[in-house]
Amino acid sequence: MSERVSEWLALYGSPTASAAWLLCDGHDPAKVAYRIVAEDLSSHDLTYRALREDSERVAAALASLGVRPGDRVATLMGKSREYLVTLMGIWRLGAVHVPLFTAFASPAIQFRLQASGTRIIVVDPTQLPKLTELDGSPVRIITTGPATGDALNFHQLLGSFEPGFPAAVLGGDAPFIQIYTSGTTGKPKGVVVPIRALASFRAYVEFGLDLRSDDIYWCAADPGWAYGLYFGVLASFSTGTMGVLVQGGFSPAVTLAVLERYGVTNFAAAPTVYRALRASNLVRTPGMRLRCASSAGEPLTPDVNAWATSSLGIAVHDHYGQTETGMLVNNHHHQALRCPLKAGSMGSVMPGWKAAILHQDRDEPTPHGTVGRLAFELGQSPLAWFTGYRNDPEKSAEKFTRDGCWYLTGDVAQMDDEGYLYFSSRDDDVIIMAGYRIGPFEVESVLATHSAVVESAVIAAPDAVRGEVLEAFVVLRPGVSGTNELAQELQRWVKTHFAAHAYPRTVHFADSLPKTPSGKVQRFVLRERRRAELAETTPDSR
Repeated sequence: MSERVSEWLALYGSPTASAAWLLCDGHDPAKVAYRIVAEDLSSHDLTYRALREDSERVAAALASLGVRPGDRVATLMGKSREYLVTLMGIWRLGAVHVPLFTAFASPAIQFRLQASGTRIIVVDPTQLPKLTELDGSPVRIITTGPATGDALNFHQLLGSFEPGFPAAVLGGDAPFIQIYTSGTTGKPKGVVVPIRALASFRAYVEFGLDLRSDDIYWCAADPGWAYGLYFGVLASFSTGTMGVLVQGGFSPAVTLAVLERYGVTNFAAAPTVYRALRASNLVRTPGMRLRCASSAGEPLTPDVNAWATSSLGIAVHDHYGQTETGMLVNNHHHQALRCPLKAGSMGSVMPGWKAAILHQDRDEPTPHGTVGRLAFELGQSPLAWFTGYRNDPEKSAEKFTRDGCWYLTGDVAQMDDEGYLYFSSRDDDVIIMAGYRIGPFEVESVLATHSAVVESAVIAAPDAVRGEVLEAFVVLRPGVSGTNELAQELQRWVKTHFAAHAYPRTVHFADSLPKTPSGKVQRFVLRERRRAELAETTPDSR
């Protein structure tokens, strides 16, 4: 395994590394890169030859608009052929991709565009209205729909150029993605991903997912976030394994239909997908070819595998990682690393990384079985690539010990004497709902802009399907009554001003919020209180 890690480090860290060559041009031109499945379950294929030619046109078009290597180009797009060729065109030019989740509202989009210094944004027509609300942003707009105002039409623009744009050769240290974490104790933080990070991503693809050349691979995660981009799009492109890209919204029936009709052998999704499949009472059909099923984004509860083993015919393997690292701890599918699954465990450390549980009050490893801070020893983790957040030295310093020896995940866990790791909690109060990491600070900041709100605290509450859902405790201005109508208005406010997926499912009106003597809101007090309330009202299902 160490030899494979060394090979990837040399390949992706080379001074002559080219993202477009590594992810496209080096593959068999006739091979299918992606099978794109429409909402009616019809499909069309994108070969590496077509991907190369179309992305060469994209690169030429962007260059004609003044984009140069290192410039930021954002996408606000659903899953489509245009999305895939746009990504490859950005990387072919040597520019840096800034992914934007399509559920974001205008303020969240504007923050990321301004913080990244984005010059161009490529956007679907359904997303275009959000950009009309941007405040003084100098970003040029390219739309895959009809051109309106100053926006350029994607297809007309590409039609003006011929294939042949050369792939940039910038080396392994060159950035090719700038992605933003969820804001938890502050604003979202920019993570700049260098080409050499592909060594870490490739390790997970082979060791964690056991992705093989003859697999048909479907990662159901949204590529607007790290897992869907790193281990959906880049997993397929880095290995040449045929990927499946499914358009439209999620439904259990469509998911099972795609798995069967398109012969998916390797499937990755958030636990909420498996929980929804379980709740639907649909079962594996005789024609299904599923070989591996993986879960990431939030802890996998044991009840999922109790169902999956009987209904899907295979167990779901839980995996753990971060935007700043890629995946770190897995119940590996690779035969050489596969171990018996332990209920509640996220697995063991991936080759190329070395983990330890540090004491809460000092930077020293704890004995096995002790709960503490999950950290990774950088001197023994050759796949580590994160060096800090862009233009944020204060938050960057929080991710490392003072001596620079350890990367701090910000999560609390424990390790048993066999090396299995168990997730305990998140230090930063981040909320994970249906696989999406949501920062309470961002939601609270939006609520605070409503005229009726004095302050709020957003927490996670347990949910049988999504794992966690957002709930908000809101203190209102004097004279304002907490009615059902106002609660619904605040939910719409968050949908409109932040993101459609991140609104609080329940709004509680409170006279005050619990705080420390220094005035910091104690979310954990509200969280524990709410969980106790739910436990009292939930019937015992045993």
